[in-house]
Amino acid sequence: MSFPLLTATAAVPALGAIATAAVPAAKRTFAKWLALLFSLATLVLAAVVAVRFAPGAKGPFQLTESHAWIKDFGVRYELGVDGIAVALIALTALLVPFVILAGWHDADPLEDTTPNRRWRPTQGFFALVLAVEAMVVISFEATDVFLFYIFFEAMLIPMYFLIGGFGDRAGSGGEEHSAALRSQAAVKFLLYNLAGGLIMLAAVIGLYAATADQLGSGTFSLTEIVQARADGKLALGTGTERLLFLGFFFAFAVKAPLWPLHTWLPGAMGESTAPVAVLITAVVDKVGTFAMLRFCLQLFPEASSWATPVILVLALISILYGALLAVGQRDIKRLIAYASISHFGFIIMGIFAMTTQGQGGATLYMVNHGISTAALMLVAGFLISRRGSRLIADYGGVQKAAPVLAGTFLVGGLATLSLPGLAPFVSEFLVLVGTFSRYPAVGIVATVGIVLAALYVLVLYQRTMTGPVQAEVRTMPDLKARELAVVAPLIALLLFLGVYPKPLTDLVNPAVDHTLSVVDQHDPRPDVPVKADAEAAK
Repeated sequence: MSFPLLTATAAVPALGAIATAAVPAAKRTFAKWLALLFSLATLVLAAVVAVRFAPGAKGPFQLTESHAWIKDFGVRYELGVDGIAVALIALTALLVPFVILAGWHDADPLEDTTPNRRWRPTQGFFALVLAVEAMVVISFEATDVFLFYIFFEAMLIPMYFLIGGFGDRAGSGGEEHSAALRSQAAVKFLLYNLAGGLIMLAAVIGLYAATADQLGSGTFSLTEIVQARADGKLALGTGTERLLFLGFFFAFAVKAPLWPLHTWLPGAMGESTAPVAVLITAVVDKVGTFAMLRFCLQLFPEASSWATPVILVLALISILYGALLAVGQRDIKRLIAYASISHFGFIIMGIFAMTTQGQGGATLYMVNHGISTAALMLVAGFLISRRGSRLIADYGGVQKAAPVLAGTFLVGGLATLSLPGLAPFVSEFLVLVGTFSRYPAVGIVATVGIVLAALYVLVLYQRTMTGPVQAEVRTMPDLKARELAVVAPLIALLLFLGVYPKPLTDLVNPAVDHTLSVVDQHDPRPDVPVKADAEAAK
């Protein structure tokens, strides 16, 4: 029996969460190092998965594991990865050590230990981070729909406590007011995502009933369902398939988040610490867009094509709405949150453009957005922790007091607006080209989002980093060694993938081709005259 590499990649952070939570309260520093060690071990395993994965190999999934679980209901413990899953597992494993390092002091005891300012257990914070990592990783690996659903929902529990119990200390109105806002944001996050999950559960049960009716025994296996459709053994009725698609898509659109189901995100990111905000938008939300590719398109190809026009309109609204609201924000973290809503609109637009370039660009966008948003949000967190305020108006002239902090903030911002030479440019360009080749009007309107991105990023930098030095900023310290260790690798990745994206494109393109073949979509042919027509015209 071969070594269960995929299981190990998810099990290591889960074991790390248990071990970290069990550390005695007096040994907070040891708990931090233990959590960091487990996150680095997960990164090593993710690297092994990437090395052992062969992009050109036959079959949709590799490194597969399959074991009977709940036989009476056709549920299996079934794992497998394609190039898209490998890229997102690597992204998750890469970002979590930086999240832990950036949040090194976020759960330390507060100086004031009155009843309203009780210190929060450090061990709990890092254990919850590792628990989220474990659930996200296995969600990317699961090829059994029921197994995926369990962890898709379970990750909400540690995220709820991270948002509500370890929120941002820089809020205005005092600790009690900030605690109330954190609680509201956490509850809204949980309710929105639980509502989406319950609707998905109904669709999961419906899918099982449909397979049981036509195949003789129900199954949740993605590979079995796709193969049965290809062999003509499973044919969902048009109405049934569309209803099931909507049940799945609704849950993924909440997680993504897609307008108008996005309203939980600005509050959750704004009231969270910067590292937790990175977990939300750079890691957890990617499960939603990934699931659209893996489950919505492959399980329900006809319904996906049927819903594409409406989804493209919603994605377009997300792009413009998120960018416009980002322009008007006064809170740094909420600005980044609305910018992420705009970026997720680009990702979803690329997925449903149903072209090789669009879906390939959308997959790259997931990875590059994770890196760029992590860089920008973590530097913003370092900035906010120094000043004690999230308001843009409370800053000015930071580049004179802390030039390295300002420089890294600028690079993160330029990556967010997809400057050529930085990683997000490649993915955004591919998404726009892939969309334009099939839906020119949508592609043209979406480019307005690029202009608005330049506006909100450059205005943010101008108002916080340039101009007269405010008195509270004058003595602001620059980035320290730990903070540089967090930011520098992310900046290096943005530069490397901006000039040489080939490793990522080679990894994801075969998976994109497979997805399009399952949906029975082909790239549109260029609208150019053939040679005979050209000669006749002469």
